Amino acid sequence: MIFPTFTKERQGLQRGFDFIAGCDEVGAGPVAGPVVVAACILNPNNIGEKRSGKKWYYRVRDSKTVSEKEREKLVEEILKNCISYGIGEVQADEIDKINIHQAKLLAMKLAVEDMLTKIDSEKGNKVFLLVDGKFVIKNIDSKKFLVEQEAVIAGDSLILSIAAASIIAKVYRDKILKEYDLKHPEYGFIRHKGYNTKEHVNAIITHGITEFHRKSFLKRLAQ
Repeated sequence: MIFPTFTKERQGLQRGFDFIAGCDEVGAGPVAGPVVVAACILNPNNIGEKRSGKKWYYRVRDSKTVSEKEREKLVEEILKNCISYGIGEVQADEIDKINIHQAKLLAMKLAVEDMLTKIDSEKGNKVFLLVDGKFVIKNIDSKKFLVEQEAVIAGDSLILSIAAASIIAKVYRDKILKEYDLKHPEYGFIRHKGYNTKEHVNAIITHGITEFHRKSFLKRLAQ
């Protein structure tokens, strides 16, 4: 199992940035529910030079490799050790309008802007943003902050701040799908989290679509 490091963040601090942030999305592939992005700044004073079983971040890694039960525990530690974090989400109807790629970028922009509003600018204004994937974020309303970005492919496996953001986003989105399940228990949202499992597809065939489904994605299933 690959565990991310804080090396890239330390390099950014050495280059003179005041804050190093990670950003990651979850929920791009499902046929129901929002795409959710989290951005976070981990407190470097709470992260040691070496990983060990006694460190709070020892098990922090790409959320796809973490069980739901462990994510619930890890997110508590992550949030306690964040200088700031933000959430961005784009709902199914908007995904249908602008496509999933644009929806991901919009959710990233919203998450970063949310994070920036919670930073104490008196402690610095230079932010280095590490974004998971191939694309940086356009048109960030950064207000008092100077934001430099770098896109990192497989960043959630390599960079601790991105991995932490992926866990925040995953836990947040899972809670949304649990709320969907309370409203529409016949679809099994609490189990498949909106992905196109056999159970989910059969429920759609039997009960039709809900306001939470991405109609543009369901067209692919019908092909």
